[in-house]
Amino acid sequence: MLNKVKDGIWSGRTDHRVNRSSFRYHQIIELPQLDDYKPENETCVIIGFESEEGVRRNKGKVGAANAPDALRSELANLPWSFPPHKQLADIGSVKCLEENLEEAQRQLGETITKVLSKQITPIILGGGHETAYGHYLGARNYIGSQAKLGIINIDAHFDLRSYDEQPSSGTMFKQILDQDVNSSYFVVGIQRFGNTQELFERADELNVKYILEESMDVSQIDKLNERLNDFIEENDYIILTLCTDVLNAAFAPGVSAPSPFGLDPSIVRSIIRNVTTNKKTLSFDISEVNPLLDEHNRTVKLGAYLVNEAITSFLRRENK
Repeated sequence: MLNKVKDGIWSGRTDHRVNRSSFRYHQIIELPQLDDYKPENETCVIIGFESEEGVRRNKGKVGAANAPDALRSELANLPWSFPPHKQLADIGSVKCLEENLEEAQRQLGETITKVLSKQITPIILGGGHETAYGHYLGARNYIGSQAKLGIINIDAHFDLRSYDEQPSSGTMFKQILDQDVNSSYFVVGIQRFGNTQELFERADELNVKYILEESMDVSQIDKLNERLNDFIEENDYIILTLCTDVLNAAFAPGVSAPSPFGLDPSIVRSIIRNVTTNKKTLSFDISEVNPLLDEHNRTVKLGAYLVNEAITSFLRRENK
């Protein structure tokens, strides 16, 4: 079930109470009940996923369950630059209870399907990267079994581990590709030192497209976006997922698996802008922000800025 947003999360500085050009997120955010919500305008809806069970099963450092509210608090103070016919709402969070990850993912999927059915764009705040499987379930149920779904993952890791024992934050994309012949997977930011040779071989076996982190720099961004656009063209719908451990640890220390060879935030921002601008893209999630491991709130703040990039691109695109 969805839990309401905690009181006081959406609060912050108020520069002016009437002049909309001075407004910040906390002044325009709506907090509706999903079942009763029928927006007449273009809208993005925030959904939290308070889960770190997948990270725990994957033997990572827990703390990501605290990220949805931390990201909300940071978003609250960002400037809001849209007129009244562009809206933002927050319908609350799905929480993983008693280590029951599979049930929580199912609930997240059902929530996302409901949001998409109302012609609203979901913005999912994880949580461990097990968030992505619930994200997938919701999108797939909405578009039907025959549509071609492309999954773009900005990540240092393939997350193609075996789930013979149990699913985790490292198994989602193998789960998807094993069960869904109409889904395809493109991951950008892969670290040579973050994936075993077995995982590279498995990626090849499953026809996964990927780009190594070492070949991704600002000078190559146009070429990177061309490859992403080709992938988008091959599919009917796209979902975008961001695992923040793809970022260089100097910018994002607060993640379960920080990397000294991660991506520059400007590259990640460019990818998010490019993908979410395309009208085939249904939704976006951010995962693996870990406030318990953060330094001076740097990772949370960067995560909020990247979420803002997605929301901004979704609301600015034409023919939505």
